[in-house]
Amino acid sequence: MRSRTLSLAGSTLTAAVLASALLPVTAAHAAPSTPKVTKATKDAFGRVADNVLTDRTAVLLGSKAARKSLKPTGGVALSSGQKKAEDGKLSALKGTKSRLAGLGEAYTSADTKVTVDSATVKGKKATVKVTETTTLKYKKIRGDEPASTGFDAHHVLTFAFQANGTWQLTAMRSTDGGAARINEPVAAADAKLSRTPMAIISAPKAATTRNPVAKPKTLTGGAYNYNAMATYTEKYWKNYNSAYRKYNAVGGDCTNYLSQGLLAGGWTQISKVTPEEYDTWYYASNGTADAWIGVDEWSWFTQTAKRTTALANVYQMDIGDVLQVDFNKDGSKDHSMMTTYRSSSGVPYLTYHDADTYRRSVASIIASYPTANYYAYRT
Repeated sequence: MRSRTLSLAGSTLTAAVLASALLPVTAAHAAPSTPKVTKATKDAFGRVADNVLTDRTAVLLGSKAARKSLKPTGGVALSSGQKKAEDGKLSALKGTKSRLAGLGEAYTSADTKVTVDSATVKGKKATVKVTETTTLKYKKIRGDEPASTGFDAHHVLTFAFQANGTWQLTAMRSTDGGAARINEPVAAADAKLSRTPMAIISAPKAATTRNPVAKPKTLTGGAYNYNAMATYTEKYWKNYNSAYRKYNAVGGDCTNYLSQGLLAGGWTQISKVTPEEYDTWYYASNGTADAWIGVDEWSWFTQTAKRTTALANVYQMDIGDVLQVDFNKDGSKDHSMMTTYRSSSGVPYLTYHDADTYRRSVASIIASYPTANYYAYRT
């Protein structure tokens, strides 16, 4: 669709902007009773989505530029309700930025591209599906940060046709599972009563305080090749390996993807069923073990089979190690991620599916979910 680059230098926002196009109805003509979505309309919908998402990322950069989403684009504007909702999201993201700063992380620039995947009209409502591709460059605070982090995310937007022939964005939601995107504020969730699975070994919670005693490991030459795990995971973070089924639409692909990386590094599959619970870990054309694709099930299997050992602190993770998160502290783990980069000062960076994300720091996850329960595993 287009690309915007945000920069702290001079607090500027530059854009390769598409040529402005008016919607089919102008002020000089009466609005049709049945709206039509033309190419120009779709382009305007995409630019509005781009403006909203770019504004969110700009908060994390500390940009002082005017919000792009407040100005109508191609005859499309935010409704008053959606503007209020975005005001709240941007305010929440300021809190995320502040927590990130406290954890020693910031970004210098970002690039966002939005592609319209589909647009359908029913009556006077348009439903638009878009894909957001965002890359953020890490600020060199310690000097050992990787160059960048990035993600692909999917959103559904709802537009309402107005009596004057224009459209208004009335709702916008993300459709990916797993962790919230880096530029997505996290709504507070009520913690539920925790549950304890029967006859299952589960990992203890890990601390999130900075600077624990390091626990480095030998990355190659042992039983497993941890560099191979990271190489595989970073290769397929965005372009999925077609040799495997996707589970995004049936609960999430994060653990399926994690299991692929572990297999690439030397983990052996177990398909023979024994009396133990969650005793298999395999992928096959005619079936897949629960522990291969399930977040909790993976933890129960790996702990019971002694494939992993629990780490006391998330900052002790090294290449090939795994982080799981229980976002709302209800006793059920929600998301799995692999460490694919570790800075020399000891910060793990995570790559995962749902939403597809490359080298996101553990600090960024903690900043988004400061009250979650974390589980770190040495593989």
